[in-house]
Amino acid sequence: MKACIRGAALAMTAVSTAVALSACGSDAGNDSGGGNSPKIALLLPDATTARWETQDRPLLEKKIMKLCGRCTIEHANAKGDVAIQQEQMDSMITKGVDAIVLVAVDGRSLGASVRKAAQAGIPVIAYDRLSQGPISGYASFDGEEVGRLQGRALLKAMGTGGHTHQIVMMNGDPSDPNTASFKKGALSVLTGRVKIGKAYDTLQWRPEIANTNMSGALAALGVGNIQGVYAANDGLAAGSISALKANKVAPLPPVTGQDAELGAVQRIVAGDQYMTVYKPFGPEASAGAAMAVAAARRSALERVAKDKVRTSGGKTVPAVLLTPVSVTAANIKETLVNDGFYTVQQICIPRLEAACSRSGLT
Repeated sequence: MKACIRGAALAMTAVSTAVALSACGSDAGNDSGGGNSPKIALLLPDATTARWETQDRPLLEKKIMKLCGRCTIEHANAKGDVAIQQEQMDSMITKGVDAIVLVAVDGRSLGASVRKAAQAGIPVIAYDRLSQGPISGYASFDGEEVGRLQGRALLKAMGTGGHTHQIVMMNGDPSDPNTASFKKGALSVLTGRVKIGKAYDTLQWRPEIANTNMSGALAALGVGNIQGVYAANDGLAAGSISALKANKVAPLPPVTGQDAELGAVQRIVAGDQYMTVYKPFGPEASAGAAMAVAAARRSALERVAKDKVRTSGGKTVPAVLLTPVSVTAANIKETLVNDGFYTVQQICIPRLEAACSRSGLT
């Protein structure tokens, strides 16, 4: 089992990670030690962003069980509430789980809960978001590269002109540590090349807040004075586009996104959203599951995680940092469809038949 996970870790930076780790899992259900039945807690942040319950949770649960047939999984969703997630952490500590996979609502606020878990001898794997406190490992994508992909795509979509383009930045929730990484990456590309007319932080990543903020930006800057929108994820893109349409902005400026939500992919095909960032959830879940099982068994995480990340306390811990992919109408088929993320039938609903044909989605 250990040799198999170690071999899979070598392929962790590729989408094939999911296949590699699943293959290891075919023999992983037989825990040595007979009665050993590790308990792994899976704590998700909210139901606002579709990926957590529809993608990450089932993938994580499936891969944990493939790697550890005797494992049991405790699941909870904080519904965007820090206090609820702190209570859920306390509950899992009281239950004596063997490892916790944590997607923190607020990485800073959960630091004390992570310390409690560590004091109880329970390793915490920070998943997708780097929580404060003494985490044991981290599985995610390169957040700064996400921002760079978004920034480059926005510049390409706006093209070169005789003046500096003005954009609106719709950043994510400031309590999410990934938000700072996305923003840093985007600004490394955009600074000096665009004028940032307005920039907003979006509490809890709520599309309706992005909608309100975009309406405010339009009122302040003028309907015809926004040449691009940096939206940190697809939900914020949806809220922003809704506001642009409500204010009769035509043609729509290019809008970025992230997470490759089905609605976003359909907006890209329709021409309403320019791009999204595809973060293959399979490899991320494979990495998180392998780290959780190793942690629950008290095995060295270095066997399944070849990268390193520095925690808020200055300690370096094992990590898996995967590479995101930029998706536009031109490469939906080569990325999302070919990977089996969506079928053409799922994307190409009747009203999009002509647009799908133009994009080669037939």
